[in-house]
Amino acid sequence: MNLSGISDKSLFGKLLRLPLRLIPPQTVVPILQGRLRGKKWIAGSSLHGFWLGTFEHDKRIVFEQIVKENSVVFDVGAHVGYYTLLASALVGPGGRVFAFEPLPANLVYLKEHLRLNNVENVTVIEAAVSNRCGAALFEDSAGSAMGRLSPTGKLQVETVTLDELTARGELPPPDCIKIDIEGGEAAALSGAASTLAQYHPVIFLATHGESIHHGCCRLLRSLGYELQPLDGKDLESSDELLAAHHASRAQIVGQIT
Repeated sequence: MNLSGISDKSLFGKLLRLPLRLIPPQTVVPILQGRLRGKKWIAGSSLHGFWLGTFEHDKRIVFEQIVKENSVVFDVGAHVGYYTLLASALVGPGGRVFAFEPLPANLVYLKEHLRLNNVENVTVIEAAVSNRCGAALFEDSAGSAMGRLSPTGKLQVETVTLDELTARGELPPPDCIKIDIEGGEAAALSGAASTLAQYHPVIFLATHGESIHHGCCRLLRSLGYELQPLDGKDLESSDELLAAHHASRAQIVGQIT
């Protein structure tokens, strides 16, 4: 059941959420639905929809259909670890997950969620993914899920590119990349162009802003990717996309239809 789909602006939605306010933030609770059912989660680490198993319900279902056992997943913008945990469960002990997250507060929860669930197939990379390696300023005042690289940020973080990490052999070629980094998507894709062109990973992409959305779509199409909205909108207005290279498009569509 997708409880997160019930608006918190409605009276019913407000009544449903009222008891959740009584749960102490550091309470460890079981995730209630989906492939992660029974996994341990810290209630106050982010939205309650994470442990209710309703966060990004439709997108999660597609993610579960696409990510296969023994594959390699890059979680770019891992936040507190929901998709990291999900990818870990999907790829199994023979697969690998690399979780990229620069914000120290998020890293605390991310690592604790991995520890609570005895996860051994995830490597945490404490950096922001962009189009160059080095350092950059990060703006974290908007909240744990809304942080982003910004010249007005006050926190300095390390930046990496997926191309350089894969070219140096520090990371294996990815089968799937999830990217949700609050406006840094075009830079991250630009810094991964060679990796995408060579290995054709499936991409789960959240875009933020019209110009960034169109720039990401242009780049992906130039690399041979076909795009599909995941949020029920048309492609031009969608901000949740599934990108599959034309060479594997038919196989991917077959998995989610």
